[in-house]
Amino acid sequence: MKFNVGTPDRIARLVIGAVLVLLPLLPGIALFANPLWFWASLVVGVVLIGTALVRFCPLYAILGLSTCKVPSR
Repeated sequence: MKFNVGTPDRIARLVIGAVLVLLPLLPGIALFANPLWFWASLVVGVVLIGTALVRFCPLYAILGLSTCKVPSR
C-alpha cells in the first residue's frame, strides 16, 4: 500500500476526527439527539482517524491525489 496522506493532512484528520467522535458524546447538544447525526458523526470521525493512522485514503487513490511529499533520491 502506497502512502498518500502527508503529515499536515494527518494532523488535520486526527483533530477533526477526534472532534467528530467526541461531540456526539457530550450532553446538551441538540443536533446529536437525532440518531442519524449521532451515528454519521461517529462513523466519519472514525474513518478520518483510521485514514490518518494508516496514512492511506482510498478516495485520494481513486482521484489520483496525494498530500505526501515524494522522497528525493
